[in-house]
Amino acid sequence: MAESSESETHHPASFQSLRVCSFESRKGNEMRSLIERHGGLATIAPSMQEVPLGENPEALQFAEELFAGQIDMIAFMTGVGAKALLAAIETRYPREKFLDALRQTHCIVRGPKPAAVFRSWKVPFAGQAPEPNTWRELLTVFDEDLAGKVVAVQEYGRPSTEFYAALEQRGATVRPVTVYQWALPDDTEPLLSAIRATVAGDLDVLMFTSAQQLHNTLEVAETAGLKQDWLDAAANCVIASIGPTASEHLHSVGLPVDLEPDHPKMGHLVRAAAQAAPKILESKRGND
Repeated sequence: MAESSESETHHPASFQSLRVCSFESRKGNEMRSLIERHGGLATIAPSMQEVPLGENPEALQFAEELFAGQIDMIAFMTGVGAKALLAAIETRYPREKFLDALRQTHCIVRGPKPAAVFRSWKVPFAGQAPEPNTWRELLTVFDEDLAGKVVAVQEYGRPSTEFYAALEQRGATVRPVTVYQWALPDDTEPLLSAIRATVAGDLDVLMFTSAQQLHNTLEVAETAGLKQDWLDAAANCVIASIGPTASEHLHSVGLPVDLEPDHPKMGHLVRAAAQAAPKILESKRGND
């Protein structure tokens, strides 16, 4: 999940009262505040919730392989996932046993959040992906030749199959470690309402802060028999994406990405959208 930016004291950019929908869940209140402070009419449609895997035999099996020296490298994709992995392993093994094993393993982190977790653990890491922290940047931290290496990847919801394939092309054996997954929220009515509002033409800007938000939105739309209607209507809105990973998923379903901020943070996304959306929307709907 993208981080929010630092607080801002002035907002020259304005949505000019455009109707802005965010699919943010965990930081929905913060997103609403950002949109409204930039002159937008906010709709928050929570699209997902993080579901820790209650019984996690896969994490325990991974720990046993790590302790046995069968893992050469580990890629930690998220801070929350790193903490969840430790919590699962602690149900059977001492915390320090796991942290000591990490200290003896070549660990790489995808972005600042898992890096912060490692610092709190007092465990060094060998490399960190530069912004915008997609699997492509993460891949640059790995050696070109990984022949004979077993690379474990702490998953973060949906498997990063392209990342796995790229590691395998370098000769690695990839060991995915599922720690948690993304599910639909318990109450999908706000999301369904936003889908219907999009189809009805009652929204102007759609903002995505993760690829999983799009996946879940499409799932709810399909269940309601509105998937294609929503895609058609969404293409007529301004679509704002937090970063390359979300943008790739939007393009993969045929949606345009009208803007993406320089930094993958909520504050930057809202500011960029507020500045650009009125003109983009006029261009899209000028003859409506």
